[in-house]
Amino acid sequence: MDRNAFIKIIDTNLKLIRNESNFTQDKMAETIGISKKTLVQIEKERASLGWMGAVAVASIFKNSKIMQMNFGGDVEDIILSLAFKKYELDYENTLGGKVWWRDVEKCNNYKIQQNIISNHYRILNEQNKRISSSFDLDYMKKRLAELANI
Repeated sequence: MDRNAFIKIIDTNLKLIRNESNFTQDKMAETIGISKKTLVQIEKERASLGWMGAVAVASIFKNSKIMQMNFGGDVEDIILSLAFKKYELDYENTLGGKVWWRDVEKCNNYKIQQNIISNHYRILNEQNKRISSSFDLDYMKKRLAELANI
């Protein structure tokens, strides 16, 4: 997935997200900071939110079932992976990837998992704390080797 694919998913699901939240077009436009006219154009697939608009929608409606179905869990992780090629932060513990993730590789006390919806990767430690996330599997394998001291 790249930024354009992310934007396209948000654009094509914007009306569903709005309806799921029981928002009128006026309320949705005000919430995400665009005009009603622009919102109508996006919902008719004649215009696009762009990167900033898509990030705003994804952040505001991150708990939406539509968002969960399209991005498989934590959309913030996807945004950060798209914004930065190699992203690491002091993350909180995860649930260990029981729903949206499949294990790709394990080494010592670390594992690489891939999101089954967005296909991005993350590295978890033994406490299921996210160490790193990226769409670049080669980078993640190198990072896993560094972490596992191979």
